[in-house]
Amino acid sequence: MYKTIAEAERFMEEFLPLIAGQTEAEAVICPPFTCLPAVRQAVRSSQVQLGAQDVFWENQGPYTGEISPAMLLDLDCRYVIIGHSERRHILGETEANINRKLKAATHAGLIPIFCVGETLDQREKELAREIVNQQLAKGLQDLRPDPLAVAYEPVWAIGTGVNATPEDAQEMIGYIRECLARMYDEDWAGKVRILYGGSVKPGNIASFLEQPDIDGALVGGASLVAPDFASIVRFGENA
Repeated sequence: MYKTIAEAERFMEEFLPLIAGQTEAEAVICPPFTCLPAVRQAVRSSQVQLGAQDVFWENQGPYTGEISPAMLLDLDCRYVIIGHSERRHILGETEANINRKLKAATHAGLIPIFCVGETLDQREKELAREIVNQQLAKGLQDLRPDPLAVAYEPVWAIGTGVNATPEDAQEMIGYIRECLARMYDEDWAGKVRILYGGSVKPGNIASFLEQPDIDGALVGGASLVAPDFASIVRFGENA
């Protein structure tokens, strides 16, 4: 929950020139709902894609405060984040509702960025794989999104001062790909882009993108600072 419309406009004015000419790495901006029209206008003549931070599972109805897939498409959104750790742990989002959102987004033609990951308590109890496997199975139940992006968020390494190593991330992301291959097939699992989302910064992006199963990053705090986010995008261009 960052940036007013004016702040978002200033951010885009600073950010876009810093990545001018970048064509290989796909950059997606997912601003707050209030900033979507302004960012939509800013990215219109660029390669940057527009996404949203959440979506509801119905296209219309008495759901005060929610936003539908149709509304996001009307704003030219291509991506939507679903199941972010903050929504799971602060707002109590359930696996059943995440599944509903994934189905609605997929059927509408939006590309889901489906977030999974374990807490510190779960990791210390050696439940990380079990938790992530359950999140994948329940979130993707009766669904085969294509295309799909999955973001691994080690909740224990976000804003805690405890850092996940690139090897930690690769171990879990490799496991996520194995889970997807078992759920569907290896060819489909190989096409899924799996992102790392644990305090990614310009200073550590290289070590994460060097890992064989990490296809990109879900950037949090660093995405609020235009030069930092641009540096991450530029590295992705050359990775």
